[in-house]
Amino acid sequence: MSAILAKDLQLRSVVTEGSRVLVGQGTAEPLTLTRAFMREAGELPPCSLFIGPTFSDTFAGQAPEHIRFESYGAIGAASKLARDKRLHVFPEHFSSLAEAFRDGSLPVETVLLQLRSSLKGCGYNLGLARDFVVDAARRAKHVIAEINPWLPACRGGEIGYDLELTHIVEAEHPPVEVPPAVVGETEEKIASIVAALIPDGAVIQVGVGAIPTAVLRAVVSHKDLGFHSGAAPDELVDLAESGVINNAKKEVDQGVSVTGILLGSRKLYEFAHRNPAFRLAGPQKTHSLSYIAQLKNFFAINSALEVDLTGQVGAEEVGGRHVGAVGGQVDFVRAARYSEGGRAIIAFQSTTRDGRSRIVPKVGTVTCARSDVDVIVTEHGAAELRGQSLDERAKRLIAIAAPQWREALERAWFEGRAEL
Repeated sequence: MSAILAKDLQLRSVVTEGSRVLVGQGTAEPLTLTRAFMREAGELPPCSLFIGPTFSDTFAGQAPEHIRFESYGAIGAASKLARDKRLHVFPEHFSSLAEAFRDGSLPVETVLLQLRSSLKGCGYNLGLARDFVVDAARRAKHVIAEINPWLPACRGGEIGYDLELTHIVEAEHPPVEVPPAVVGETEEKIASIVAALIPDGAVIQVGVGAIPTAVLRAVVSHKDLGFHSGAAPDELVDLAESGVINNAKKEVDQGVSVTGILLGSRKLYEFAHRNPAFRLAGPQKTHSLSYIAQLKNFFAINSALEVDLTGQVGAEEVGGRHVGAVGGQVDFVRAARYSEGGRAIIAFQSTTRDGRSRIVPKVGTVTCARSDVDVIVTEHGAAELRGQSLDERAKRLIAIAAPQWREALERAWFEGRAEL
């Protein structure tokens, strides 16, 4: 198949009324194709666009009302779509999305993705992410690929010619980069508490944001750490090059850091390029409970929007508005329970920007069950929940809440217990 220029691509000849179009997410967004979609949006029939988290400005402008935006969370620039009430959120575990696209539960007619040509002429490389886009593409009627030589060639990103491409578009531009998270004193304090809980030789998974970033910066004195995570940030590079992360103690993938997507800058992309100690993997591996259970001392470190006094975690909504996602949090939290020596840690600031307590009497939307979480961490300390009664959980969580909210939380707990 010969490649065409982006200006010659006419999506209106491909996209049909009522169909779903899926695009590569995050840093794997095919910018040439998504920008073409937005340029043509007014001429396209009513359709759905599944975007995942976004870190570009592609969807920042006004789109026609007949374009329905979909995602599994309001992450990155997709949060603006949620604020504008334009985003339809699917509250799915990340591990289940690939299966939903694969079995047709979430039917996709057109896939837009980016690839890098293989130097050996034996196929392509996904470059920055190996996620559900492959599963969707294998079932889609139209697969439009942007071939971009700027992408890294990552181990595990290889994909053969058995993936049938219906259109190939030439492109040459730097891929999307994720701005570094802003880490302040509070995040650093939380990170130091979390780091003290992680033993040498542990395999770590981190979420996305300031606190996970701070945690990676806080483990620089650890030894023989492993890395198995849904996403890899820039901080992985320094930890790997210094030998802190060497994956030496892993029971599987020994010596190799495993992730599903690169969420960083050119520094990370250059590190990952043809690196035998770094590998992309699909959600069937990165988010698999049975696979992670083979790893000893798997530490899942994630954040939250709020936690209630029983240990239930909310990571999706605030005041009925989507600002987060289920994502892979539950996948990793539960997997940590099945890992010998594993721990599920939720770390977050004790208050919101306007001073409200993030430890609350009752979470509105529950993401993680109270039975799945081991430790809750704020800047005021760590609350060990495993093996504790409801009353003891409440006592420990109140102790790590912001001091000005502790009395109110204690009162709310006892009033609630009196009504039982």
